[in-house]
Amino acid sequence: MTALELAGAVRVYGGVRALDGLSLTVEPGEIHAIIGLNGAGKTTAMKAIVGQTALDAGEVRLFGEPFAHASPGRLARLGLSIEQPFGYPELTVRDNIVLAARLHGLDRGAAATAASSWIARLELEPWAGRRARGLSLGNRQRLGLACVAAHRPDLLVLDEPTNALDPAGVLLLRDVILEAAARGAGVLVSSHHLDEVSRIAHRITVIHAGRVVGALEPGQADLERRFFDVVRRWDEDHRHAALARQEAHA
Repeated sequence: MTALELAGAVRVYGGVRALDGLSLTVEPGEIHAIIGLNGAGKTTAMKAIVGQTALDAGEVRLFGEPFAHASPGRLARLGLSIEQPFGYPELTVRDNIVLAARLHGLDRGAAATAASSWIARLELEPWAGRRARGLSLGNRQRLGLACVAAHRPDLLVLDEPTNALDPAGVLLLRDVILEAAARGAGVLVSSHHLDEVSRIAHRITVIHAGRVVGALEPGQADLERRFFDVVRRWDEDHRHAALARQEAHA
């Protein structure tokens, strides 16, 4: 069963089509990376997937069930980090992870165990008792990742998870994503770090102007150049098509 399906997604803001018929899927055990320029629609798509943005048209299905009718148990199988990592500033690192795990259905003992495990795994021990408001940006990102992953979700939706991470943090994140996919979880990740997604993704989709405009093969050389080639080619084709329509109606 497909972990995630976004079909024909349309979202319009003030006459601008942030999503323009966008469709994509994520299979269990698959790491699907979406890449695009700022404003391409990546974050809007992720917000729509998790119910933070309503679609004007199209549908989201989680594990085969329409998102609008998803049961609490099905929603609990989702882990997400979009725009800002999860974390209540007045709570400690440990308490934040425990709370995130509890919100996703773990009992108190399992949540405490998960918190200890993720604090160690993401090397947050020196800050375990510190309030989240006192963390650096990079450690807030690590905390957010721990909160997302503590309940071992079956689908991870991660928007720019490498933001603010130093090289050590990027390696830790990579291990978390690869481990999740290895146990069968689907992963949808957006990133501007093309070299990094090329290392871990099974599939790379290029999003531009709110739609899918191409795909790239992971592990290829000159991925940035190939990405820009796809975007420029679509822009040129779109411009030529627009001119042809204008001439036809002249």
